[in-house]
Amino acid sequence: MKKVKEYLNTNVLTKITIALAVLLTLVALFLVITHNAPISGDKNDTTDTCKTVVVVSNGDTLSGLLSKQGLSHSQINEIARVLKSNGINGLRADRDKIEFVRTNDESPVNKIVVIPSPWRQVELTCTDGANWQCNTVDIERDTRAVYKSGVILDGDSFYLAGMRAGIPAAILADVYDLLAFEMDFERDVRAGQKFSVLYEENFSSGAKVDNGHVLAVSFDALRGNVKMYRFKKKDGSVGYYDEKGNGAIKSLKRTPINNAKVTSSFTTRRKHPVLGFTRAHKGVDFRAATGTPIPAAGAGRVIKRGYNSGHGNFIRIRHNGSFETLYAHMSKFKSGVNVGTTVKQGQIIGFAGSTGLSTGPHLHYEIIKDGKHVNPLTVKLPAINNLDDASKTKFLEYRRALDDGIEYLRTHPQMFIVL
Repeated sequence: MKKVKEYLNTNVLTKITIALAVLLTLVALFLVITHNAPISGDKNDTTDTCKTVVVVSNGDTLSGLLSKQGLSHSQINEIARVLKSNGINGLRADRDKIEFVRTNDESPVNKIVVIPSPWRQVELTCTDGANWQCNTVDIERDTRAVYKSGVILDGDSFYLAGMRAGIPAAILADVYDLLAFEMDFERDVRAGQKFSVLYEENFSSGAKVDNGHVLAVSFDALRGNVKMYRFKKKDGSVGYYDEKGNGAIKSLKRTPINNAKVTSSFTTRRKHPVLGFTRAHKGVDFRAATGTPIPAAGAGRVIKRGYNSGHGNFIRIRHNGSFETLYAHMSKFKSGVNVGTTVKQGQIIGFAGSTGLSTGPHLHYEIIKDGKHVNPLTVKLPAINNLDDASKTKFLEYRRALDDGIEYLRTHPQMFIVL
């Protein structure tokens, strides 16, 4: 039977196979199991007699922690040297853990395990009291694809509906960032709209550690159903694509600030709230408290940064030969962002405010296409990272198989896919 390799996660590229077959075969190939299935084989089992686990706190230093365990100055220097050569240059409060192992309560420390992440640990062992040997261990992840779906109720925001559906906040933030290329969450969200997300959960020794990537997302937007799939190309690059394999991530975002309410739309005629007469409003205003970070809507180069009586503090970015964006009424600019600075999409360029002709703190956002102002909420934006013909063929094969898996999970909500 033909199988399709998983192109989503660099860590599981060769592990997942998705069958193009009937549902019973699909169940077998996906290894669908219940959330409560027992997992055997604890890789962290140890026969050591005495272990002390320390979670690094504010003010802790490696030297101080080692000294408290009775290690000498020369041993501390040697351990620090070995750790540095293995990529451990410092300790992070409330994140890193250190295990100290002894044969018994009275013996010196003969093993130290530094745990900088749930998926990696650095083990140091010593048998002669002086020379420390180092071994880096990568913890294998038990990665599962989980499907969640929901519906927008009257008065809901997407965030509230997503939380009610059981989708983690961090995953919702990622989904928001993806859909913001296609949707305006202030105007496009209506009661009755359905949405779904397929995302990764990472487990170790049977316990969930964190969430992984968003694998697929669907949203019944006003302009039609929006679908995006995460796909890894042959060259190792990863992107999101629509059902036809076209790049889903656009060069610019319609709404730079997440969850911001639109307070004034793009129009050719609007009575200006300060000047009192009617004139064109060449952008979209988003409500934002003073100091709210403003990210660049797309990658580009800052071509203007300054102050004028209308826009107040503003920045203008050129993205390519056709598109520019403008951000106005800033309270201040981000340090290091000047004329000529190259910025990445999502990079903070300044902070919301109420400078210039403004009645309150907000972001005024403009998109200029070929020298003319266009409506950021409706303009057709160019996609980036499109697939070549060979990759598109593989993507379409993969997408059809993944859709079969999603359909099975949709009808079996307590199941998940082991990747």
